[in-house]
Amino acid sequence: MSLEMSNTNGGNGIQRSQDKRELLCLLKLLKKYQLKSTEELLCQEANVSAADLSAISETDVQQVLGAALGLGEGEKEPPRPAPVETKQTAVTEANAAEALAKFIGDDSFDAQQHEQAYEDLRSFVEDSLDIYKHELSMVLYPILVQIYFKMLAIGQKEKARAFIEKYKSDLDGYYIEGLFNLLLLTKPEELLDNDLVVAMEMDKFVIRMSRDSHSLFKRHIQDRRQEVVADIVAKYLHFDTYEGMARNKLQCVATAGSHIGEAKRQDNKMRVYYGLLKEVDFQTLTTPAPAPEEEDDDPDVPDRPKKKKPKKDPLLSKKSKSDPNAPSIDRIPLPELKDSDKLLKLKALREASKRMALGRDQLPSAVFYTVLNSQQGVTCAEISEDSTMVACGFADSSIRIWSLTPAKLRTLKEADALRELDKESADINVRMLDDRSGETTRNFLGHTGPVYRCAFAPEMNLLLSCSEDSTIRLWSLLTWSCVVTYRGHVYPVWDVRFAPHGYYFVSCSYDKTARLWSTDSNQALRVFVGHLSDVDCVQFHPNSNYVATGSSDRTVRLWDNLTGQSVRLMTGHKGSVSALAFSTCGRYLASGSTDNNIIIWDLSNGSLVTTLLRHTSTVTTITFSRDGTLLAAAGLDNNLTLWDFHKVTDDYISNHITVSHHQDENDEDVYLLRTFPSKNSPFVTLHFTRRNLLMCVGLFKS
Repeated sequence: MSLEMSNTNGGNGIQRSQDKRELLCLLKLLKKYQLKSTEELLCQEANVSAADLSAISETDVQQVLGAALGLGEGEKEPPRPAPVETKQTAVTEANAAEALAKFIGDDSFDAQQHEQAYEDLRSFVEDSLDIYKHELSMVLYPILVQIYFKMLAIGQKEKARAFIEKYKSDLDGYYIEGLFNLLLLTKPEELLDNDLVVAMEMDKFVIRMSRDSHSLFKRHIQDRRQEVVADIVAKYLHFDTYEGMARNKLQCVATAGSHIGEAKRQDNKMRVYYGLLKEVDFQTLTTPAPAPEEEDDDPDVPDRPKKKKPKKDPLLSKKSKSDPNAPSIDRIPLPELKDSDKLLKLKALREASKRMALGRDQLPSAVFYTVLNSQQGVTCAEISEDSTMVACGFADSSIRIWSLTPAKLRTLKEADALRELDKESADINVRMLDDRSGETTRNFLGHTGPVYRCAFAPEMNLLLSCSEDSTIRLWSLLTWSCVVTYRGHVYPVWDVRFAPHGYYFVSCSYDKTARLWSTDSNQALRVFVGHLSDVDCVQFHPNSNYVATGSSDRTVRLWDNLTGQSVRLMTGHKGSVSALAFSTCGRYLASGSTDNNIIIWDLSNGSLVTTLLRHTSTVTTITFSRDGTLLAAAGLDNNLTLWDFHKVTDDYISNHITVSHHQDENDEDVYLLRTFPSKNSPFVTLHFTRRNLLMCVGLFKS
């Protein structure tokens, strides 16, 4: 069969023929290495038949491979190089000049001219009207940093340091940490490995500015003496302008602080289905099947009493309203619930019916578990959804699980004993466990580095853990052994979380990525790429369709599990993001940071709702009460704070704010309900039980 295509456009026909030949060779290669699923998908996309493939010989494949590798006819493929480390080796001083040329822009770089241009720009900002001054001052930091990079790139280390020291006092305090890290750079080649440098090279620094302020700034840089500033602005800055009055200082500071400036409005335009999925119909599960009706016209039994229909449980007969903001149930594939899973959900629902309603006048009781005499050092802690177990990870790579109830941690019976059990019995999950094997605590060993996070599966039969050894392990809580080791990250894995509906889990790492996995595959389903530094924490949305990530680049992102795209980018933290939690309704996201603040975000549009100020050290853990009325947060300052989240949302909805303008900060005591200090124990994790009892885990610091 001829593969030639009609040459209606001169050389284009030949090119298309060559492209198709290469495609067929690629398909032949996939078939050779038995990559069947990839081959079928590609054949379907390219509309290629089996007859087309049969016309390609092994010689054709070798010729195409040789051309791709740059080999002449008859040459052999060169030997493959030995595997190298993923991280690039440092650039030597000899070739640093070529690699750093992009920072200078041209050979005639004049440090004195750039410094004078910055001085003029600074004076222009200072002399501006107060209404525009705060927005115009946002351009100083990225321009100052770019001039510093250029000075350092040509080897003027002392001049670059003096330049930063001279002007750093003009900048807001949250930029000082970044400038301090830049001053640690001593050689030009070190620029290439710095997160902030790479961030500014990959993405333009975004500044949100009113049209009037932007017009004033453009007029200033059109001056001949400001050519060097104009070049920096064109290459490294992006202005997201809006109509209306310029923002005040409080509004500018609220969303500033990240490595890439502020989020563009375009970053938050996509629709987010933040509603909750419709729950399973429990009534059909608990109501027995109706008995076959007997005929009423039996002459022998004329006065047969009518049978009463079984009463419906009012708790289970409540039908959930359809939420217009909820995704469709089949938007992403979710595991089908087994009868045992439905019974667990039914038990949880009955227990939730006894939940205490919390509020300003009814605060929760709190119980604090303190880990004492831990020579290994507790690195993480997690309480199971049903509040029956707690798992702690340690710096010596071990994991320990305790039972929080009188029931002991039992293992499965032997295979022979399991065969004798009636698999249809209602209590099969209990009878399959060996009572003689019960223990109050269990240990897991397998990681080769500190364990940074543990996560229980919703069914409470599996546990995930992640470690410095760059692996994720799945442990069985029935056999008390490691079931799977997931490898994909190439650096330490900081966090891992199970989806609320099970089956899926998400991880994040020092390699600047987050990854979506399923328990039945050792390959990641999605790789979320976009953060410019470590991804420090992750959290699943309550409907399992989205994942939130917090990073050392000071941003929070929301990712769509279906498409793998970033659908929300939220800026406002002045330090690394260390904790995340979704509200029970799914619309709001709370994030804590090393800047000691908690920020509430509205996922419907990506706007900042409010900032909660009270902690004096890093916020390490955040959680919402089961009824969504309270927010609990704790950190390294040994304080637990309770916030009136119901009032936060009421104030936000009644005084709705636009994305461009942030409301004035409220007095911190308006939303703060109570602060509980521990004696000398930083909080590691918080957890609300189904009845709204607050459970805390901490490590005693002697």
